[in-house]
Amino acid sequence: MFEILALNEISDKIFSVFDANYKVAKDIPAPDAVLVRSAPMAEFPINDNLLAVARAGAGVNNIPLPRMTEAGVVVFNTPGANANAVKELAICAMLLASRDIVRGISWQSTLLGKGDEVPKLVEKGKAQFGGIEIAGKTLGVVGLGAIGVRVANAAVALEMSVIGYDPYLSAENKNKLDRSVSVSSLEDVLAKSDFVTLHLPYTESTKYLFNSGTIAKMKTGAVLINLSRGELVNNNDIKEALSSGKIRRYVVDFPTEDIIGVPKIICIPHLGASTEEAEDNCAVMAAAELKEYLENGNIRNSVNFPSLHIGKRSAHRLTVAYNTGKGVVEKLTALLADLPHTFNFAEKKDVGYAIIDTDVPLADGGEADSIMEKISKLEDILSIRIL
Repeated sequence: MFEILALNEISDKIFSVFDANYKVAKDIPAPDAVLVRSAPMAEFPINDNLLAVARAGAGVNNIPLPRMTEAGVVVFNTPGANANAVKELAICAMLLASRDIVRGISWQSTLLGKGDEVPKLVEKGKAQFGGIEIAGKTLGVVGLGAIGVRVANAAVALEMSVIGYDPYLSAENKNKLDRSVSVSSLEDVLAKSDFVTLHLPYTESTKYLFNSGTIAKMKTGAVLINLSRGELVNNNDIKEALSSGKIRRYVVDFPTEDIIGVPKIICIPHLGASTEEAEDNCAVMAAAELKEYLENGNIRNSVNFPSLHIGKRSAHRLTVAYNTGKGVVEKLTALLADLPHTFNFAEKKDVGYAIIDTDVPLADGGEADSIMEKISKLEDILSIRIL
C-alpha cells in the first residue's frame, strides 16, 4: 500500500484515481508521496522512502526543489488543470479595471438608509464611475502557455485585438492560438497594448520583470493585470506609475500590505484557481501523476526531472535518477551489457532519469542483484527503484 500525505484539504475526486492500494491522510509520518496545494514545505523533512510530491496547481515556489532533487524526489505540478478558471478571472479583471465597478459598488453602499432617495442619488452620482469598453482595444498577453492561450482566444471572441509574447512558445500552444493573434517581442507588446496580462512563472529571471524600466515602455493609460505571481511586478514602481498616470489601473491576485487600499489598485484575494471545477481538476491530475509514477515509474509534468513515459512490456522495471555530466548513461549501459533489457532515458538540465525494462528478476539473489548493487554504488546516482 502506498501512503500519501495530504498537506492541504484536497478534493475527494482523488479517489476516482486512487484505489484500495492507497491511503491518503493528514498525519502520515513517513509518506511515500505528498499531495500539496499552498502549504509551505521549505522545512519539510524528507524521509528515506519519500518518492514524489505533487502540487495541485502550477506554481511550485512553496516546494524546496533543490533539496527534493538532491534526494531523488520527483516534484509534479498540474499545468492547465486550472487554466479555464484563471482565464475567466483575467477577463473579469479587464472588466473591473475598465468600468470602475469596484469603486462604484463601494460608493453605493454609502447610500444605505436614504430610502426613496436612493434611485435619484444613484442617477446623480453614477457619472463619476464611467469607464471604457474592452471591445476594439488591444490586449497584450505575456506568456502563452495553457492559460495565456485561453485568455488570448477569449479576448478575440470579445472583439479585442490580441498580441502575445513568449520566447518559449511551444508548437502545440501556437497551434491552439486564434489565427488573428500575432506573436511579437515584449517591447512591441508593451508599446501597443491597452491591457497587459501576465501569465508566466515566477523564477529568478522573471522576478520584478515589470519594473520602472519595463513600465516606461508601456502605452500611457494602459492597464496591467497580474494573476500569476505578485513578485513579477515591483510594487513601488507600479504605485509610482499609477500616481503619475502612466498606468490606468493595476489588478493583482496577490494582495500585500503595501498595496491594499492603494487608489487604482484592485486586489483580488488569490482567487485565480478558486473554483470547484479547478480544484477538482488539479486534484485529479496530481493524483494521476503520482499513481503513474509510483506504480510504473513514468514521469509527466515534473518540474525538476525530465518527462519519460514508457509502456511496460517486460515483467520487471528498474528506474534510476541521476546527475548528468559524468558519463552515468555510459556506465549504466556497460553494467547492463549482459542483461537482456530495453533502456530509455531522458535528461533535463543537470538531472537525468532512466527506465530499464527486463524479464530477468531484479531481486532474486543472482546476477541481476549484483548489477543493482553496482549501479547503486555509481557516483551521482540520486535514486534507484525496482518496480
